[in-house]
Amino acid sequence: MRFVAFAAVVVSLLPAAAGAETAARPVVVELFTSQGCSSCPPADALVAELAEGRPDVLALTFHVTYWNRLGWTDPFSFQGATDRQRGYVALSVSPEVYTPAMVVDGWLDVVGSDRRGVAAALARARVGTDQGRGAAVEVVRRGRVLAVSVGPGVGTGKIVLVGYDRRHETAVARGENGGRTLREANVVRSMAVVGAWAGSATQVEVAVPAGEDAAVLVQAADGRIVGAARAGS
Repeated sequence: MRFVAFAAVVVSLLPAAAGAETAARPVVVELFTSQGCSSCPPADALVAELAEGRPDVLALTFHVTYWNRLGWTDPFSFQGATDRQRGYVALSVSPEVYTPAMVVDGWLDVVGSDRRGVAAALARARVGTDQGRGAAVEVVRRGRVLAVSVGPGVGTGKIVLVGYDRRHETAVARGENGGRTLREANVVRSMAVVGAWAGSATQVEVAVPAGEDAAVLVQAADGRIVGAARAGS
């Protein structure tokens, strides 16, 4: 593991949101973090900024398990988050397992607290979505069921359902962040593969997952996100 300290670089990530409503789909940002990691809070704060100010970005915070042995058990950590990060390493998307690690659209790795690097990765990923690559995704909530529609496109992928909470505030009692109150956004509480997409229009109905909100990702075998949407009412 490598643990990278935050460099205080003043780079605004908000101006790129202009015209976000017309974007083909949100760029997906996945932060791999832990409440036991002292270099993670700046990355958590950056994700909160994206979640609150960038409607063209779907930011998700995955709390990994491997910091839990160092004095503080992260209440939001789960093995699926650690496995997902390891999957990106196996695909050579990320060079190694570390925190705070950010994966943008399933193919760009950047240190999660590096504001300049994150801004550059978002811009690179946006080029692909603006060119209409992938498939359109719509997620409609109907009571306790989500109706997922994936449009036609080129390629194949798995349909991943993610449940997340918008905001959490945690008083950390021990470990590297002992004595601090951490504020985190879009904390993933559940994740499951609910179907497959083979390039043709596909519909899936699934139960609403654990978490306040839900999103659906369509992800190719090489890790790239080819479709994404938040659940609508």
